[in-house]
Amino acid sequence: MIDEPNAAGNLPSQKENAVCDETVPESAVQNGSCVRNGNLKTPREKRKVREQCENVRRNSSSSRRVSQLQNGEVVEAVTLFEVVSMGKQAMQSVVDDWVEAYKQDRNVALLDLINFFIQCSGCQGMVTAEMFQSLQKKDVMQKMTETFDEETGLQYKKFVAYPWILTVTWPVDMDNEDYPLIRTGPYWKKFKANFCEFIAVLVQQCQCSILYDSYLMDTIISLLTGLADSMVRAFRHTSTLAAMKLLTAVVSVHLNLDVNKHNAQRLYEVEKKRISGKRTNYRLDQLERKRKEYEHKLLEIQNMMNAIFKGTFLNRYRDVIPEIRATCIEEIGSWIKTYPDAFLNDSYLKYIGWMLYDKQAEVRLKCLLGLQGIYSRKELVSRMDLFTSRFKDRIVSMPLDKDHEVAVQAMKLLMLMSQNCEDVLSAEDCETLYQFVYTTHRPLAVAAGEFLYTRLLSHEGDEEVQPKGGGKFGASTGQLKRLIHFFLESELHKHVAYLIDSLWDWAGKFLKDWECMTTLLLKNAEEGGEELSDAHESALIEIILATVREAAEGHPPVGRGAAKKILSVKEKKIQLEDCTKITEHFIMVLPQLLAKYSTDAQKVANLLQIPQYYDLDVCSTGHLEKHLDALLREVKDIVTKHSDISVLEASSRTYYVLCSEEIAIYSQVDRARTQLIDELMGQLNQLLDDFWQREEGFCTDAGEISRMHSALRRVAAFHNAHDLTKWNLYDKTLRLLVFEMEHGSLPVLVILPALQCTYFSLLWKLAAVSENPPKTLFALGRELRHFSQICMCFLHHKEEDVREKAFMILCDWLLILSHQDSNNNEEAVGLLDYLPSTSLQEKLLLFIQEHVFVEEEEESKDLTEEEERKNESCKLDDLHKKRSLLAAYCKLVVYNVVEMTAAAEIYKHYVKTYNDFGDIIKETLSRTRHNNKIQSAKTLILCLQQLFQRHVESQDSSSSADFSSASFTNMKELARRFSLTFGWDQVKSRESVAMIHKEGIEFAFQGATGVDGKCLPPNLTFLAIISEFSNKLLKPDKRLVYAYLQRYIAEPLPCRGDEWQPLIWYRNSLLANEDEESSALGSSGEWSPVGTSKVSSFKRKLSNGSLPETSQTEAASKAPDLQRASQLASAAGKSRKRLKSREVHLQEHLPFLCPGGLRRRYCKDEIKTEDVSEEGQAEDVTEDVDVDVVGADQIERLRMCLITGQPRALAGVSLVSCPFPVKADGEIKLSPNQVGI
Repeated sequence: MIDEPNAAGNLPSQKENAVCDETVPESAVQNGSCVRNGNLKTPREKRKVREQCENVRRNSSSSRRVSQLQNGEVVEAVTLFEVVSMGKQAMQSVVDDWVEAYKQDRNVALLDLINFFIQCSGCQGMVTAEMFQSLQKKDVMQKMTETFDEETGLQYKKFVAYPWILTVTWPVDMDNEDYPLIRTGPYWKKFKANFCEFIAVLVQQCQCSILYDSYLMDTIISLLTGLADSMVRAFRHTSTLAAMKLLTAVVSVHLNLDVNKHNAQRLYEVEKKRISGKRTNYRLDQLERKRKEYEHKLLEIQNMMNAIFKGTFLNRYRDVIPEIRATCIEEIGSWIKTYPDAFLNDSYLKYIGWMLYDKQAEVRLKCLLGLQGIYSRKELVSRMDLFTSRFKDRIVSMPLDKDHEVAVQAMKLLMLMSQNCEDVLSAEDCETLYQFVYTTHRPLAVAAGEFLYTRLLSHEGDEEVQPKGGGKFGASTGQLKRLIHFFLESELHKHVAYLIDSLWDWAGKFLKDWECMTTLLLKNAEEGGEELSDAHESALIEIILATVREAAEGHPPVGRGAAKKILSVKEKKIQLEDCTKITEHFIMVLPQLLAKYSTDAQKVANLLQIPQYYDLDVCSTGHLEKHLDALLREVKDIVTKHSDISVLEASSRTYYVLCSEEIAIYSQVDRARTQLIDELMGQLNQLLDDFWQREEGFCTDAGEISRMHSALRRVAAFHNAHDLTKWNLYDKTLRLLVFEMEHGSLPVLVILPALQCTYFSLLWKLAAVSENPPKTLFALGRELRHFSQICMCFLHHKEEDVREKAFMILCDWLLILSHQDSNNNEEAVGLLDYLPSTSLQEKLLLFIQEHVFVEEEEESKDLTEEEERKNESCKLDDLHKKRSLLAAYCKLVVYNVVEMTAAAEIYKHYVKTYNDFGDIIKETLSRTRHNNKIQSAKTLILCLQQLFQRHVESQDSSSSADFSSASFTNMKELARRFSLTFGWDQVKSRESVAMIHKEGIEFAFQGATGVDGKCLPPNLTFLAIISEFSNKLLKPDKRLVYAYLQRYIAEPLPCRGDEWQPLIWYRNSLLANEDEESSALGSSGEWSPVGTSKVSSFKRKLSNGSLPETSQTEAASKAPDLQRASQLASAAGKSRKRLKSREVHLQEHLPFLCPGGLRRRYCKDEIKTEDVSEEGQAEDVTEDVDVDVVGADQIERLRMCLITGQPRALAGVSLVSCPFPVKADGEIKLSPNQVGI
């Protein structure tokens, strides 16, 4: 049996993996300096070893040295490492040269090969070799030395590569984590390939000669095994890869030997039968010797394989480095596939099964790829029964892997298992895997589509059906019925587009069989065969629409794939052919389908979307005009019958698509459209005339209300896509709205479509604004303002639907009016430009607060299952409405229609309503930050300030600050979430974060009783809030902000009480990772401020070349402060990049950070003569400051940002000019340039 693997989390901590990861020096310097033997202590011994090392190095490179004078210099050929890494020579010739050198002097050649492996590890040291001198040194074979020599600063490793004792020495650079195998770029990618090829070719070229000399392979295996046990990652990784590739090459040699052995055995048996009467035969003896020779070689090869597997694989397949584990698993999969007779058993398969639980996706992926190679061969699957039963559940669960590539390969593996293993997957397993066709990740969905098509849809032997229309649809009919059944059983009716897209690559043939689909729909029960049920017909119509869309558009549906697919020439040709086929077929069949299902709103709405994908040039051909007339007649009948908004919008869209002025059928379709609209307007006018003729007001008859509602909805649906200005609809609907404002007696069913019609009428007038004369523009401007007043009035309507509709229209209306295109008619833009007043902005914000961010009361009564389902549906609809309202208002903020500070009220609800509205608020924050970094930062800090003031008002004034209260904790969490929105790029967000700290510090010390006083500022607790943003500051910016904080606490203040704790927290957050600064805080917790202004003014004078005169008394009094300032301004000395400069650049900015009330004081300090000692001057002049490498222009922008609080113009940054992306949940309604459809 295969043992149970340990938990994934314990893998790296096992004994076999008890190797810690260390860094290694940088890339190889091939002619490195002489090495030092750590065991030699006297100078004479060290010198002797260096001379021996030089002699060995000269001898090892003599085979490649070319003594040639060029410009007076001797040019030497490159080393083996450089030859392989550059890859300019054929690998076989390189190996042949080395083999020849080995035959001449195997010790020199082997030392050269050993140096090659060391240099491939990125080691810039050299190798010293010494032979065993006596049997007493055999105990060295059990030891491996790897230590650091403090005297020379060299690290060395001493181990046995029998029959040598090797000492590898290299300098230590603990900050370098780079070596060839992990470097990026095409050069190092090619190096890895050349490295692996070199090992494979080396074994291949040596298999007939020196491979079995008991010297070459023993030395290489000993070397790689010793390096693979190193604590240095580079040695371990490189040697493990080499050992695994070496074993792969040896396995190939074993296969060849095995074939040769069997051939020799067969020849021997044939020869033996042929000469059975004779006792001896030279040919028989020769074959016998050959057979025994092959057996001997096979035994040696097996010993080599066992040595590598046990010495390297068993120790490294659970290494702490995922690349090493992945290498081991990848190669064992290759061994099993190449040589199944030796490796395809549970003793080796268990390692792959265990590593399926690995934490790293790379390792899990290699396991799946290896298993695919095994399960793809039917002759191997029969020997996988135990493994399959043990690890099947794990593989079935892996399509849910968080790594997309692992999930895809797991689905492909399951596909192979289902094909080659009978009944390995249960029905429950298959049902689970089928549902992955609905996932948003397209590669996984396509793999699941193949699984679904193979297992469920592509069954042979379907009974053929011969319909009257001709053609055989037996196979397609059966597949369609199974697909419909699966679609209905999955209960994911809104995802049919995802289902079709998943199957498109595998089932495109029958999914494009629209003739079969429409035949099934039009077939009657009298014609024979089983008639489809209503649910099956609805599902089939949805499938038809999805297949037509997929064929015509040629790219995945919305939500599956980041962008539209770029089609190749072949794909474009197929797309055009499909569009032609769709047009020719459906223009004849669609009228029949519309006539059959004319009373079913859902079916008709789906069928009416098919003409959008017609090739209109094909429609213009003469023999199709009669079918076009039939289509227009059916659409007209449907419009007059239905009042469902989806049907009306689909009908309007059909007329819009067919009414293209560039095609020949325009006049025919336009005539039909005009006739239809005349009829609709005639009905509406008659109803309105009847209404206005009544003196008592609007009749409350339900039938009349319904007729008025239907007439207005039809007109509104067509007015959305077609210009109905010539029918003068605006005056008619506006009169209804004014009547409602004055009397308030109209029903909601009339108000909503009337409001929509009026809005569309004004949009069409606005679209033609460039063609209007000035007088018309003045009239249009009055109409625009009048309509805005009506919408504002309806914000307080008694009906919630009217209020929400008015708000949505008003938001879109303001957005459009505020972003008029000034290229055509600047005068028109000036007349029609309209920005909301302050009162209107307040009303809009109040509406959001009352209708979106309102807490719902949970019902405590017990509900039945049906009632609970309805309640959940109502909650989802209500959430959808709230998201739409919030998105409409956020667009006003993003496009600067309302003040950005208004968003502060919305940001307050970011954490509390994160599940419902978090994506909208986060997108708003991101867009506003892109528009104006500084103003966006001020909005965030304003939000926190308002919450803090509310928190203070709710607290008892006599009590101390309560840091554990719910409101304070919520503020801290909100600030933390705000800081996370800045991302990892601190340089990009430095201006915004600096402004947050500046505004926060000013607010915290607002209302303090004088700067020199010691009274507690009332808002000091606010520093604990803004400390959440300290980790987003760059190191130089932390010093700037820290110096700015010092301005407010220039005198010593007692910090023993809890009330001063926020100041200490904030200070520590600014001094994080600064060892010297952190030590400035004494154990007593007292605050010791620094006279930074004096130090900075002194340094400015010092930078100008003037040294102030000081007295000894003053110098003594100033020295402690100056010493503390030097400590607090210096940085920790552990950064890799140290920029040695004076602190002048930092202190030059400090006067500008000073608030208005303190700036004068700073100037006075600057005028005074500072008294410092010469020793303090020297310390400040030579002080090193650790700063990150940041451009001077960025520092200047940050300085100006903190001075003025205004943003600077940034290169390449512009205001957002495109609307929010339209999402399926409807949170975005209308873009600024959207008019009509």
